[in-house]
Amino acid sequence: MGMGNSSRNQSSSYGMQSTLSEINVTPLVDVMLVLLIIFMVSAPLMQQGVQVDLPQSKSSSMDEQPETMVLTINKNEEIYLKDQKLNAAILAKQIAAIYEHKTKKEIFVHADKTIPYGYVAKVMADLKNAGIDRVGLVTQPEQGQ
Repeated sequence: MGMGNSSRNQSSSYGMQSTLSEINVTPLVDVMLVLLIIFMVSAPLMQQGVQVDLPQSKSSSMDEQPETMVLTINKNEEIYLKDQKLNAAILAKQIAAIYEHKTKKEIFVHADKTIPYGYVAKVMADLKNAGIDRVGLVTQPEQGQ
C-alpha cells in the first residue's frame, strides 16, 4: 500500500503539470459547419409567396425598405398584398383601409409579364384612388449583362 500512495502522489504531481487548459474547438467548428449546411439547404425551401415571372429591364436595382408593401399580380390576374389575396372589385377600398393610418403611402407592384398592360394600369389607378402617393413597378435585371 505504501507503494500505491507514493506512485499516486507522483502521478498527481505529474498530472498537474501535464494538464491542458486549452479548449478544443474542433468539435464546435464541425457542429457549426453542419448547421450552416443545413440552413443553406433549407432556407430556399422556407421562402413562401406568390410565383410571378417578372419582366426584365436594364435599370439598376433599388433599395427596398422593410416597411415597403408589395402588391403582387400573378398570371391569373389575382392580386395579393404580401400573402393575402385581395378582391379586385374593391381593391381601392381595401388598400385605403390598410393605409389609413400610415404616413408613408408607397407600394411596389410585382406584375407577371404576361398580364395585359391595361390590367396593370387599372390596378395602378385603383392604388392612386386609394390615396397611395408613390407606386413603383418591380422588374428583374436583364440576363446576359
